[in-house]
Amino acid sequence: MIQEATLGAGCFWCIEACYKELKGVIDVYPGYSGGHTVNPSYKDVCNEITGHAEVARVVFDDEQVSFDEILKVFWFVHDPTQLNRQGNDVGTQYRSVVFFNSDSQKEVAEAYKLRLTEEKVWEKSIVTEISPLTNFYRAEDYHHDYFENNPGNLYCQSVVRPKVEKFKKVFSSHLKD
Repeated sequence: MIQEATLGAGCFWCIEACYKELKGVIDVYPGYSGGHTVNPSYKDVCNEITGHAEVARVVFDDEQVSFDEILKVFWFVHDPTQLNRQGNDVGTQYRSVVFFNSDSQKEVAEAYKLRLTEEKVWEKSIVTEISPLTNFYRAEDYHHDYFENNPGNLYCQSVVRPKVEKFKKVFSSHLKD
């Protein structure tokens, strides 16, 4: 069955680039969720006037990859202990968040977060927000496949590429052919 997950883990270019490589993922759309402005622009989101987070909407076939596996990647590709930031990307738009679209997704996300907390995977407390999905707006076209289309971009080289390489190494058996 085809499902969707909407996840914020810092810059959407990073998580889009990782999820696009995962077996069972049909498509990934960078966008904005969790804010109060209808059809926000990238500029407005970056200026923190909309309340939105940069997110990736991951469309996947749950017969090939489970929501739990989607979350495993989510927890791996960012630092869920950083409040409203990922590395040098600072602001509420970079917050760590799982926007669930069903009770099942909520339960799985909360259980995963609790398990990681109890196992003390990180020294600091996990600040990841788990909230109902109330809106999703696709980002402007130039954000789609940004890493793939802009491999020479300095941000892509210094931030996105190292995350993608680390992801590919750890999840090598879960990658598309």
